[in-house]
Amino acid sequence: MKYRRAYIQKHLITRCIKITALLFAFCLFSVKGLAQTGEQAVNTLVEMGFENVGWTEDDNERVYVLQNSAYRLQGVGIGKAVDVIQKMGLPERKPCRIIVLNNNVPQISLYYQPIAVADSVLQAERKDWDVSYDLGGAWEQARKVKLKNSSLFKIDVLVYPQVALKNLVINQIYHVLFDLSPAVEVSFWKGMKLTAQLKIPVYNDGYGELEDLVHPGHLTVSQRFRLPYNIFGKLTVGHFNAGRYGADLEVDYHFKDERFSLLGRLGVTGIAYWRGFTCHYDPSMHLTWSVGGGFYWPQYNTQFTLKAEQWLMKEIGVKFEMIRHFRYCSIGFYAMKGRDEFGNSVKTNGGFRFQVLLPHYGKYKRYKNKWPRINLSPNMGLVYNANNEQYYYQDYKAETSDNIMEKNSFNPYFIKSELLNF
Repeated sequence: MKYRRAYIQKHLITRCIKITALLFAFCLFSVKGLAQTGEQAVNTLVEMGFENVGWTEDDNERVYVLQNSAYRLQGVGIGKAVDVIQKMGLPERKPCRIIVLNNNVPQISLYYQPIAVADSVLQAERKDWDVSYDLGGAWEQARKVKLKNSSLFKIDVLVYPQVALKNLVINQIYHVLFDLSPAVEVSFWKGMKLTAQLKIPVYNDGYGELEDLVHPGHLTVSQRFRLPYNIFGKLTVGHFNAGRYGADLEVDYHFKDERFSLLGRLGVTGIAYWRGFTCHYDPSMHLTWSVGGGFYWPQYNTQFTLKAEQWLMKEIGVKFEMIRHFRYCSIGFYAMKGRDEFGNSVKTNGGFRFQVLLPHYGKYKRYKNKWPRINLSPNMGLVYNANNEQYYYQDYKAETSDNIMEKNSFNPYFIKSELLNF
């Protein structure tokens, strides 16, 4: 009898140990499965061509970090990333945040709060994500995560088709200049970009002998940064377009109501031009500046700005712009009025401008284990000067990628509309 009782006790103890071991293993498996969910989404995004991808998680939320280097349009690329994370990377009954980078600098975040119904959670959809400049408290932790598929030291060659038109004589409708301008772009640290552009003339009718020669275009180094309170900035030094060289600083501040913003720009530049590969420059420098505000109308994806500015001929005045943004293009109107450096009134000028996406409209072509990566620039544009003003109201573009379409590419309202309308 004692032997039988001892046998039963031993058997029960053995079964308890086995059950405990199985439960422990199951817990480990569950935790490992949860961790692999985030890792699986990251690996999928990397395979799709996204860069600077990582994830982290605490008791409050799961956070993904990524940079769209796969798709030509930010709205389309971010939408594709949202689809992947919804399918395989959402945490169980916990909020999720996606922080989107540009050249390793955080721009916007997308935040998803799961909606519980009875004992279940509704399946996430694109419309459920809130888009904002606000990063919450997640960035301090997320910035420490080791990111996969770094964008640093990767060389891109973007070929910029550039068209210029002018109408100055009665017997000819337009003078035309068409260049193909490949630009090498590479980043060596967070927020930095080196650009070296070469202008190759294809057709020149009326733009002078200098434009018949192959010569450098933009030769610049820029540093992007983000400060607290939704302040974004970019400092660029080097050789710009419009025959200028020097330094340029842009700073934008976005209010809590993100439809409103303050805009500022300061440039210290001198005259410089290329005769082939010989640079001729004037050492004297001049100040240009711009300060004003903006309002974004989300219903129609339209940006209004009003700024006081000083231009290259030292004239001072005001400029108004209205630009409507679509998926494949941005179209706008502008008007300018100012006085020259002697206080004399300069005639009112205005016109329209547009920027269009160049085909193809999907993913960038990426070649594994081959670099540099060669692609057509994302878009190209034109500015029409209605009053045919040749000297006043002139400005420069500090970087090859500066244009109205790119400046709006991380607007939270525009990204939200892209998520809903894709």
